[in-house]
Amino acid sequence: MAHYQQRGHIPPKRHTQHRDGEGNLYYEELMGEEGFSSDSSLLYHRHIPSAVTDVRIWDLPDHGTTPNHPLRPIHLGLHDLVSGDDWRAQDAVTGRRLVLGNGDVRIHYAVAGETSPLYRNAIGDECVYVESGTGVVETVFGDLMVGEGDYVVIPRATTHRWVPVGDAPLRVYAIEANSHIAPPKRYLSRYGQFLEHAPYCERDLRLPTDPQTVEAPTGADGVEVYIKHRGPGAGGIAGSIHVLPHHPFDVVGWDGCLYPYVFNIADYMPLTGKVHQPPPAHQVFEGNNFVICNFVPRKVDYHELAVPVPYYHSNVDSDEVMFYVGGDYEARKGSGIGIGSITLHPGGHAHGPQPGAMERSLGAEFFDELAVMVDTFRPLELGEAGAAVDDGKYAWTWAGGRK
Repeated sequence: MAHYQQRGHIPPKRHTQHRDGEGNLYYEELMGEEGFSSDSSLLYHRHIPSAVTDVRIWDLPDHGTTPNHPLRPIHLGLHDLVSGDDWRAQDAVTGRRLVLGNGDVRIHYAVAGETSPLYRNAIGDECVYVESGTGVVETVFGDLMVGEGDYVVIPRATTHRWVPVGDAPLRVYAIEANSHIAPPKRYLSRYGQFLEHAPYCERDLRLPTDPQTVEAPTGADGVEVYIKHRGPGAGGIAGSIHVLPHHPFDVVGWDGCLYPYVFNIADYMPLTGKVHQPPPAHQVFEGNNFVICNFVPRKVDYHELAVPVPYYHSNVDSDEVMFYVGGDYEARKGSGIGIGSITLHPGGHAHGPQPGAMERSLGAEFFDELAVMVDTFRPLELGEAGAAVDDGKYAWTWAGGRK
Protein backbone atom coordinates (compact mmCIF):
# COMPACT_ATOMS: atom_id res chain seq x y z
CA MET A 1 0.00 0.00 0.00
CA ALA A 2 2.10 2.84 -1.36
CA HIS A 3 1.58 5.69 1.13
CA TYR A 4 5.03 7.08 1.88
CA GLN A 5 5.83 7.61 5.58
CA GLN A 6 8.89 8.83 7.48
CA ARG A 7 9.67 8.42 11.18
CA GLY A 8 12.66 9.29 13.33
CA HIS A 9 16.07 10.28 11.95
CA ILE A 10 17.13 9.36 8.41
CA PRO A 11 19.83 10.73 6.06
CA PRO A 12 18.97 13.05 3.14
CA LYS A 13 19.83 10.38 0.56
CA ARG A 14 19.24 6.65 0.83
CA HIS A 15 22.19 4.24 0.90
CA THR A 16 24.51 6.95 2.17
CA GLN A 17 26.36 7.35 5.48
CA HIS A 18 24.17 8.03 8.50
CA ARG A 19 25.98 8.57 11.81
CA ASP A 20 25.12 9.23 15.44
CA GLY A 21 26.39 12.18 17.46
CA GLU A 22 29.65 10.36 18.21
CA GLY A 23 30.35 9.54 14.58
CA ASN A 24 29.27 5.88 14.65
CA LEU A 25 27.57 4.55 11.52
CA TYR A 26 24.00 3.34 11.69
CA TYR A 27 23.20 0.11 9.82
CA GLU A 28 20.72 0.46 6.98
CA GLU A 29 18.26 -2.40 6.37
CA LEU A 30 15.97 -2.66 3.35
CA MET A 31 12.75 -4.48 4.22
CA GLY A 32 11.01 -5.11 0.90
CA GLU A 33 8.41 -7.28 -0.77
CA GLU A 34 8.78 -9.34 -3.97
CA GLY A 35 12.52 -9.06 -4.08
CA PHE A 36 13.31 -5.47 -5.00
CA SER A 37 10.17 -5.03 -7.08
CA SER A 38 7.43 -3.88 -4.70
CA ASP A 39 6.79 -1.83 -1.55
CA SER A 40 9.68 -1.44 0.86
CA SER A 41 11.03 0.59 3.76
CA LEU A 42 14.54 1.48 4.87
CA LEU A 43 15.28 1.12 8.58
CA TYR A 44 18.38 2.50 10.34
CA HIS A 45 19.68 0.35 13.22
CA ARG A 46 22.19 1.07 15.97
CA HIS A 47 23.46 -2.50 15.66
CA ILE A 48 23.92 -5.02 12.86
CA PRO A 49 20.41 -6.45 12.23
CA SER A 50 21.80 -9.80 11.02
CA ALA A 51 23.66 -10.61 14.24
CA VAL A 52 22.61 -13.92 15.84
CA THR A 53 24.39 -15.69 18.71
CA ASP A 54 22.29 -18.86 18.90
CA VAL A 55 19.39 -20.65 17.21
CA ARG A 56 17.09 -23.39 18.43
CA ILE A 57 13.75 -24.98 17.66
CA TRP A 58 10.46 -23.41 18.70
CA ASP A 59 7.98 -26.23 19.19
CA LEU A 60 4.88 -24.66 17.68
CA PRO A 61 1.37 -25.40 18.93
CA ASP A 62 -0.47 -27.98 16.85
CA HIS A 63 -0.77 -26.76 13.24
CA GLY A 64 -2.25 -29.99 11.92
CA THR A 65 -5.64 -29.93 10.17
CA THR A 66 -8.45 -32.38 9.50
CA PRO A 67 -10.49 -32.26 6.26
CA ASN A 68 -14.14 -31.25 6.50
CA HIS A 69 -15.30 -34.69 5.34
CA PRO A 70 -18.06 -35.62 4.92
CA LEU A 71 -18.81 -32.07 3.83
CA ARG A 72 -21.01 -30.07 6.20
CA PRO A 73 -21.58 -26.53 7.48
CA ILE A 74 -20.10 -26.09 10.95
CA HIS A 75 -20.62 -23.88 14.01
CA LEU A 76 -17.68 -23.27 16.36
CA GLY A 77 -17.93 -21.53 19.74
CA LEU A 78 -14.56 -19.83 20.17
CA HIS A 79 -15.32 -18.52 23.66
CA ASP A 80 -15.41 -22.14 24.85
CA LEU A 81 -11.69 -22.51 24.11
CA VAL A 82 -10.62 -20.76 27.33
CA SER A 83 -12.10 -21.41 30.76
CA GLY A 84 -11.88 -19.35 33.94
CA ASP A 85 -8.70 -17.35 34.41
CA ASP A 86 -6.53 -19.57 32.19
CA TRP A 87 -6.08 -16.62 29.82
CA ARG A 88 -3.97 -14.77 32.39
CA ALA A 89 -1.00 -17.05 31.69
CA GLN A 90 -1.39 -16.94 27.90
CA ASP A 91 0.00 -14.51 25.33
CA ALA A 92 -1.23 -13.47 21.88
CA VAL A 93 1.53 -15.31 20.00
CA THR A 94 2.39 -18.61 21.67
CA GLY A 95 -1.21 -18.88 22.95
CA ARG A 96 -2.71 -18.97 19.47
CA ARG A 97 -4.76 -22.05 18.64
CA LEU A 98 -5.50 -23.04 15.06
CA VAL A 99 -9.20 -22.92 14.22
CA LEU A 100 -9.28 -23.32 10.42
CA GLY A 101 -6.65 -23.39 7.70
CA ASN A 102 -5.51 -24.29 4.21
CA GLY A 103 -2.42 -23.69 2.09
CA ASP A 104 -3.20 -19.96 1.72
CA VAL A 105 -4.42 -18.79 5.11
CA ARG A 106 -4.70 -19.92 8.74
CA ILE A 107 -7.18 -18.56 11.28
CA HIS A 108 -6.07 -18.66 14.93
CA TYR A 109 -7.70 -17.50 18.16
CA ALA A 110 -6.02 -16.43 21.38
CA VAL A 111 -7.06 -14.94 24.71
CA ALA A 112 -4.12 -13.22 26.35
CA GLY A 113 -3.12 -11.69 29.65
CA GLU A 114 0.67 -11.86 29.31
CA THR A 115 3.15 -10.02 27.12
CA SER A 116 4.14 -12.13 24.13
CA PRO A 117 7.72 -12.90 23.19
CA LEU A 118 9.26 -10.92 20.36
CA TYR A 119 7.83 -12.50 17.23
CA ARG A 120 8.32 -12.49 13.48
CA ASN A 121 6.12 -14.26 10.92
CA ALA A 122 8.38 -15.09 7.98
CA ILE A 123 5.64 -16.88 6.03
CA GLY A 124 3.23 -14.04 5.27
CA ASP A 125 1.42 -10.96 6.48
CA GLU A 126 -0.93 -11.08 9.45
CA CYS A 127 -4.26 -9.32 9.88
CA VAL A 128 -5.22 -9.59 13.54
CA TYR A 129 -8.72 -8.55 14.59
CA VAL A 130 -9.02 -7.43 18.22
CA GLU A 131 -12.33 -8.82 19.44
CA SER A 132 -12.02 -7.19 22.87
CA GLY A 133 -9.49 -5.81 25.32
CA THR A 134 -6.71 -3.27 24.85
CA GLY A 135 -3.00 -3.46 24.31
CA VAL A 136 0.12 -2.17 22.61
CA VAL A 137 1.71 -3.82 19.60
CA GLU A 138 5.36 -2.87 19.92
CA THR A 139 7.17 -3.13 16.59
CA VAL A 140 10.54 -2.37 15.10
CA PHE A 141 8.81 0.56 13.32
CA GLY A 142 7.19 1.99 16.47
CA ASP A 143 4.21 1.31 18.71
CA LEU A 144 0.54 0.82 17.84
CA MET A 145 -2.16 1.26 20.48
CA VAL A 146 -4.93 -1.26 19.79
CA GLY A 147 -8.37 -2.01 21.14
CA GLU A 148 -11.76 -3.48 20.40
CA GLY A 149 -12.65 -3.53 16.71
CA ASP A 150 -9.13 -2.91 15.43
CA TYR A 151 -7.65 -4.72 12.46
CA VAL A 152 -3.86 -4.79 12.95
CA VAL A 153 -2.07 -5.41 9.65
CA ILE A 154 1.52 -6.54 10.18
CA PRO A 155 3.80 -7.08 7.16
CA ARG A 156 5.74 -10.31 6.80
CA ALA A 157 8.95 -10.50 8.87
CA THR A 158 8.10 -7.49 11.07
CA THR A 159 9.56 -8.06 14.53
CA HIS A 160 6.92 -7.19 17.13
CA ARG A 161 5.24 -8.25 20.35
CA TRP A 162 1.78 -7.97 21.91
CA VAL A 163 1.44 -6.28 25.31
CA PRO A 164 -2.03 -6.48 26.94
CA VAL A 165 -3.07 -3.42 28.91
CA GLY A 166 -5.52 -3.48 31.81
CA ASP A 167 -7.12 -6.34 33.68
CA ALA A 168 -9.45 -7.59 30.94
CA PRO A 169 -8.43 -10.36 28.53
CA LEU A 170 -7.09 -9.40 25.12
CA ARG A 171 -9.04 -11.52 22.61
CA VAL A 172 -7.48 -11.72 19.13
CA TYR A 173 -8.59 -13.38 15.90
CA ALA A 174 -5.39 -13.83 13.92
CA ILE A 175 -5.60 -14.26 10.14
CA GLU A 176 -2.19 -15.46 9.02
CA ALA A 177 -1.54 -15.42 5.27
CA ASN A 178 0.98 -17.15 3.06
CA SER A 179 0.98 -13.90 1.05
CA HIS A 180 0.62 -10.19 1.55
CA ILE A 181 -2.59 -8.58 2.83
CA ALA A 182 -3.77 -5.24 1.44
CA PRO A 183 -6.89 -3.23 0.65
CA PRO A 184 -8.75 -4.49 -2.44
CA LYS A 185 -7.19 -3.27 -5.68
CA ARG A 186 -10.52 -1.92 -6.89
CA TYR A 187 -10.43 0.63 -4.05
CA LEU A 188 -7.05 2.03 -5.14
CA SER A 189 -5.74 4.20 -7.95
CA ARG A 190 -2.89 2.98 -10.13
CA TYR A 191 -0.54 4.75 -7.71
CA GLY A 192 -2.09 3.34 -4.52
CA GLN A 193 -4.38 6.18 -3.37
CA PHE A 194 -7.82 5.24 -2.08
CA LEU A 195 -10.48 6.13 -4.65
CA GLU A 196 -13.67 8.06 -3.94
CA HIS A 197 -15.90 4.97 -3.91
CA ALA A 198 -13.75 3.16 -1.32
CA PRO A 199 -15.49 2.53 2.05
CA TYR A 200 -12.43 3.81 3.95
CA CYS A 201 -9.39 5.94 3.19
CA GLU A 202 -5.95 7.04 4.34
CA ARG A 203 -7.40 9.22 7.12
CA ASP A 204 -8.77 6.10 8.80
CA LEU A 205 -5.41 4.34 9.12
CA ARG A 206 -3.47 4.61 12.38
CA LEU A 207 0.29 4.41 11.91
CA PRO A 208 3.18 3.61 14.27
CA THR A 209 4.67 6.14 16.66
CA ASP A 210 8.29 7.13 16.19
CA PRO A 211 10.57 4.12 16.75
CA GLN A 212 10.86 3.30 20.45
CA THR A 213 14.58 2.63 20.61
CA VAL A 214 15.41 0.26 23.46
CA GLU A 215 18.50 1.44 25.31
CA ALA A 216 18.56 -1.17 28.09
CA PRO A 217 21.42 -3.74 28.03
CA THR A 218 20.43 -7.16 26.76
CA GLY A 219 22.28 -9.19 29.39
CA ALA A 220 24.50 -12.22 28.93
CA ASP A 221 21.72 -14.39 27.50
CA GLY A 222 20.80 -12.04 24.67
CA VAL A 223 17.30 -11.39 23.33
CA GLU A 224 15.03 -14.11 21.93
CA VAL A 225 12.94 -13.65 18.80
CA TYR A 226 10.37 -16.34 17.94
CA ILE A 227 10.10 -16.93 14.20
CA LYS A 228 7.38 -18.80 12.31
CA HIS A 229 8.69 -19.92 8.92
CA ARG A 230 8.40 -22.53 6.20
CA GLY A 231 9.77 -25.86 7.28
CA PRO A 232 9.20 -29.51 8.14
CA GLY A 233 6.25 -29.14 10.54
CA ALA A 234 2.53 -29.72 9.99
CA GLY A 235 1.33 -27.78 6.95
CA GLY A 236 4.93 -27.02 6.00
CA ILE A 237 5.23 -24.62 8.96
CA ALA A 238 8.05 -24.64 11.50
CA GLY A 239 9.28 -22.49 14.38
CA SER A 240 12.71 -21.27 15.36
CA ILE A 241 14.09 -19.05 18.09
CA HIS A 242 16.94 -16.68 17.25
CA VAL A 243 19.02 -15.23 20.06
CA LEU A 244 20.29 -11.75 19.27
CA PRO A 245 23.16 -9.94 21.01
CA HIS A 246 21.18 -6.68 20.97
CA HIS A 247 17.52 -5.78 21.24
CA PRO A 248 15.93 -5.59 17.75
CA PHE A 249 14.08 -2.38 18.71
CA ASP A 250 17.21 -0.35 17.97
CA VAL A 251 15.84 1.58 14.99
CA VAL A 252 16.45 5.35 15.06
CA GLY A 253 14.48 6.13 11.91
CA TRP A 254 12.82 4.68 8.84
CA ASP A 255 10.99 5.69 5.69
CA GLY A 256 9.09 4.00 2.92
CA CYS A 257 5.77 2.40 2.00
CA LEU A 258 5.91 -0.82 4.03
CA TYR A 259 4.91 -0.71 7.70
CA PRO A 260 2.28 -2.02 10.12
CA TYR A 261 -0.95 -0.07 10.60
CA VAL A 262 -4.34 -0.25 12.31
CA PHE A 263 -7.84 0.19 10.90
CA ASN A 264 -10.91 0.13 13.13
CA ILE A 265 -14.05 -1.60 11.93
CA ALA A 266 -16.17 1.34 13.18
CA ASP A 267 -14.53 3.54 10.52
CA TYR A 268 -15.79 1.34 7.69
CA MET A 269 -18.49 3.15 5.67
CA PRO A 270 -20.87 0.38 4.50
CA LEU A 271 -21.99 0.30 0.87
CA THR A 272 -25.74 -0.26 0.72
CA GLY A 273 -28.31 -0.50 -2.05
CA LYS A 274 -31.96 -0.57 -3.03
CA VAL A 275 -31.83 -4.37 -2.96
CA HIS A 276 -29.51 -6.74 -1.09
CA GLN A 277 -25.80 -6.24 -1.77
CA PRO A 278 -23.49 -9.29 -2.11
CA PRO A 279 -20.49 -9.87 0.19
CA PRO A 280 -17.93 -8.11 -2.08
CA ALA A 281 -19.68 -4.85 -1.11
CA HIS A 282 -18.39 -5.49 2.43
CA GLN A 283 -14.77 -6.28 1.54
CA VAL A 284 -12.02 -4.64 3.58
CA PHE A 285 -8.79 -6.56 2.71
CA GLU A 286 -7.52 -9.28 0.39
CA GLY A 287 -4.69 -11.77 0.19
CA ASN A 288 -3.73 -14.50 -2.25
CA ASN A 289 -6.77 -16.80 -2.69
CA PHE A 290 -8.80 -15.19 0.10
CA VAL A 291 -10.64 -12.00 1.03
CA ILE A 292 -11.64 -10.37 4.33
CA CYS A 293 -15.02 -8.64 4.64
CA ASN A 294 -16.86 -7.01 7.52
CA PHE A 295 -20.58 -6.65 8.13
CA VAL A 296 -21.22 -3.52 10.17
CA PRO A 297 -24.31 -1.74 11.53
CA ARG A 298 -26.01 -0.18 8.52
CA LYS A 299 -29.19 0.90 6.80
CA VAL A 300 -30.56 -1.97 4.74
CA ASP A 301 -32.29 -2.35 1.39
CA TYR A 302 -34.89 0.30 0.61
CA HIS A 303 -36.85 -1.24 -2.28
CA GLU A 304 -40.48 -1.51 -1.18
CA LEU A 305 -40.41 -5.30 -1.70
CA ALA A 306 -36.83 -5.87 -0.50
CA VAL A 307 -35.83 -8.95 1.51
CA PRO A 308 -33.05 -7.50 3.72
CA VAL A 309 -31.39 -10.76 4.81
CA PRO A 310 -29.13 -12.58 2.32
CA TYR A 311 -30.65 -14.75 -0.37
CA TYR A 312 -29.64 -18.43 -0.39
CA HIS A 313 -26.41 -18.92 -2.26
CA SER A 314 -24.00 -21.69 -3.20
CA ASN A 315 -20.32 -21.05 -2.62
CA VAL A 316 -19.26 -22.59 -5.91
CA ASP A 317 -15.64 -21.46 -5.67
CA SER A 318 -15.09 -20.69 -2.01
CA ASP A 319 -15.54 -21.49 1.66
CA GLU A 320 -17.13 -18.78 3.82
CA VAL A 321 -16.10 -18.19 7.44
CA MET A 322 -18.13 -15.74 9.52
CA PHE A 323 -16.94 -14.60 12.97
CA TYR A 324 -19.75 -12.93 14.95
CA VAL A 325 -18.33 -10.19 17.16
CA GLY A 326 -21.20 -7.83 18.00
CA GLY A 327 -24.84 -6.90 17.61
CA ASP A 328 -27.48 -9.36 16.52
CA TYR A 329 -26.93 -11.10 13.19
CA GLU A 330 -30.38 -11.29 11.61
CA ALA A 331 -29.82 -14.23 9.25
CA ARG A 332 -28.64 -16.61 11.99
CA LYS A 333 -31.35 -16.15 14.62
CA GLY A 334 -32.63 -19.45 15.94
CA SER A 335 -29.45 -21.41 15.15
CA GLY A 336 -27.54 -21.05 18.43
CA ILE A 337 -25.15 -18.48 16.95
CA GLY A 338 -23.93 -15.82 19.37
CA ILE A 339 -21.02 -13.47 20.04
CA GLY A 340 -17.79 -15.42 19.67
CA SER A 341 -19.31 -17.92 17.23
CA ILE A 342 -17.85 -18.94 13.90
CA THR A 343 -19.81 -20.48 11.06
CA LEU A 344 -18.11 -22.30 8.22
CA HIS A 345 -20.19 -22.64 5.05
CA PRO A 346 -18.14 -24.77 2.65
CA GLY A 347 -18.09 -24.67 -1.12
CA GLY A 348 -20.64 -27.09 -2.53
CA HIS A 349 -23.31 -26.36 0.08
CA ALA A 350 -26.12 -23.85 -0.50
CA HIS A 351 -26.61 -21.72 2.58
CA GLY A 352 -28.54 -18.67 3.68
CA PRO A 353 -30.82 -17.37 6.42
CA GLN A 354 -32.24 -19.64 9.07
CA PRO A 355 -35.93 -20.65 8.85
CA GLY A 356 -38.14 -17.67 9.66
CA ALA A 357 -35.34 -15.09 9.24
CA MET A 358 -36.57 -13.92 5.83
CA GLU A 359 -40.08 -13.27 7.11
CA ARG A 360 -38.84 -11.50 10.26
CA SER A 361 -36.60 -9.17 8.23
CA LEU A 362 -39.34 -7.80 5.97
CA GLY A 363 -39.74 -4.08 6.50
CA ALA A 364 -36.49 -3.73 8.47
CA GLU A 365 -34.62 -0.48 7.88
CA PHE A 366 -31.47 -1.07 9.94
CA PHE A 367 -29.34 -4.05 10.99
CA ASP A 368 -27.31 -3.83 14.20
CA GLU A 369 -24.76 -6.54 13.46
CA LEU A 370 -20.99 -6.88 13.48
CA ALA A 371 -19.12 -9.76 11.88
CA VAL A 372 -15.75 -10.46 10.26
CA MET A 373 -15.84 -12.76 7.23
CA VAL A 374 -13.04 -14.65 5.49
CA ASP A 375 -13.78 -16.21 2.11
CA THR A 376 -11.18 -18.64 0.75
CA PHE A 377 -10.78 -20.11 -2.71
CA ARG A 378 -9.41 -23.41 -1.47
CA PRO A 379 -11.21 -25.67 1.02
CA LEU A 380 -10.63 -25.00 4.69
CA GLU A 381 -9.79 -27.77 7.14
CA LEU A 382 -10.36 -27.88 10.89
CA GLY A 383 -7.49 -27.14 13.22
CA GLU A 384 -7.31 -28.63 16.70
CA ALA A 385 -9.12 -25.65 18.22
CA GLY A 386 -11.90 -25.81 15.65
CA ALA A 387 -12.41 -29.51 16.25
CA ALA A 388 -12.53 -28.90 20.02
CA VAL A 389 -15.49 -26.48 19.84
CA ASP A 390 -17.53 -27.92 16.94
CA ASP A 391 -21.14 -28.08 18.17
CA GLY A 392 -21.85 -31.04 15.84
CA LYS A 393 -25.42 -29.98 15.09
CA TYR A 394 -25.36 -26.74 13.09
CA ALA A 395 -25.68 -28.57 9.76
CA TRP A 396 -29.23 -29.70 10.63
CA THR A 397 -30.62 -26.30 11.71
CA TRP A 398 -32.25 -25.50 8.36
CA ALA A 399 -34.12 -28.84 8.40
CA GLY A 400 -35.09 -28.65 12.06
CA GLY A 401 -32.98 -31.61 13.16
CA ARG A 402 -31.04 -34.62 11.96
CA LYS A 403 -32.86 -37.62 10.51
